[in-house]
Amino acid sequence: MSLTQKYYLIQTSLLTLLVGGVGAAAYYHYCPHHYFGGYPIIPLFFGAGGVITIYLVEMCRARSPRHLLQVYLLIRVMRMLLSIIVMGVCCLAMRTEARAFVMTFIANYFIYLIHDSWFFFTFEMNHKKKSI
Repeated sequence: MSLTQKYYLIQTSLLTLLVGGVGAAAYYHYCPHHYFGGYPIIPLFFGAGGVITIYLVEMCRARSPRHLLQVYLLIRVMRMLLSIIVMGVCCLAMRTEARAFVMTFIANYFIYLIHDSWFFFTFEMNHKKKSI
């Protein structure tokens, strides 16, 4: 396991615990009428997606570093499509709580999108500094 994978997995795990635990407590305390029982599953979904992402990126970096950007963008698109599919299926399954679920899911999507973008941006900047 590379150092990049370790840092990413640690950061993603901490973010998942923070968003899952603290987010659920704050959501339940401040908006109890919108809280739904499946809330903790949403951060776990994005955390698992992050684990898959870093392993695919590291595999591409080891085997074909020239295609790293294309693979990263493909992974981002696939995660977005999978998120839309999961969101649609869950909305059909939970009709009464669909609005709260969609708003929470989108907020979590953006939190993890910002984290991933920041992590890989700093990774690329550090990589460029080392190669100069």
